[in-house]
Amino acid sequence: MRYRVTRGGVVFTTALLVIAAAASLTANNLLFLIAAAMLATLLVSGFVSRLSLAGLQVDLLLPEHISARRPTAARIRLRNLKWLMPSVSIQISGEPIDGRESILRTPIYYPILPGRAAIEEEAEVYFPRRGEHGHNLFVFTTRFPFGFIEKQINVTLRRDTLVYPAIEPRLEWEPLAAMIRGELESQSPGGEHDFYRIRPYVSSESARHLDWKSSARTGELQVREFAREQRQTLEIVLDRRIGPGQEEWFESAIECCAFLAWEFQDSPLVLRSQRFVARVPEDADIYGLLKFLALAAPD
Repeated sequence: MRYRVTRGGVVFTTALLVIAAAASLTANNLLFLIAAAMLATLLVSGFVSRLSLAGLQVDLLLPEHISARRPTAARIRLRNLKWLMPSVSIQISGEPIDGRESILRTPIYYPILPGRAAIEEEAEVYFPRRGEHGHNLFVFTTRFPFGFIEKQINVTLRRDTLVYPAIEPRLEWEPLAAMIRGELESQSPGGEHDFYRIRPYVSSESARHLDWKSSARTGELQVREFAREQRQTLEIVLDRRIGPGQEEWFESAIECCAFLAWEFQDSPLVLRSQRFVARVPEDADIYGLLKFLALAAPD
């Protein structure tokens, strides 16, 4: 637990010392009583603020899918485990840990939290990099009851969170995406409404596509059949063999693959990387590819 004397605390302590000195010099009982009351106020302030920070439990509620460098809406649940004593004027802020910046950018303030109660507040979190995040450090701060002393206590939240690579587009990737989009559209043989043939009607089919002219000519029900669109498959290849000093290039390649997969998620996809092969939608969904990219390391 850390302590910091506020400006009001400095003024109050200075006044206490002046009154105590005056009481000693003048032997005035009233000044002694005032000094004793002020000293008791300081002691009670420290004790109450310590009780206010005790017995608190924090939980971070995150969505299922999170991408790096994208502000994400979350909820912070603060629970007071004490039976009767409320926690008053609690502020939760983030703190860097293990060389990583805090994921909580804006402090969250709880005016009062009754005993055996829990309150959830909306928050915005920000993960600067992909991968697994196992520890997050939060700081509880209070100046209750009189604001003379600010007390802080660090709380480490141990929770495994998987963060996907950043999927935000970059200017240098836009020409590549436009070229791929043009290739996919140019190689598509036709839409779902391109006529293919006329064939006999099957009883289980809908009558919506019945061709009445052909039915009248042949004496049997005939239906119009349309060519199905043969969607082209986009294949993304990630080579994880890199040389010394290419770590930054590798991270950029990971994010480029994630961007392309996210951009063309409505098309059939194949991701290849050394011994890893995944097809969408046969083997996995788009989040399966992003999960692999989140954990990918140089081979």
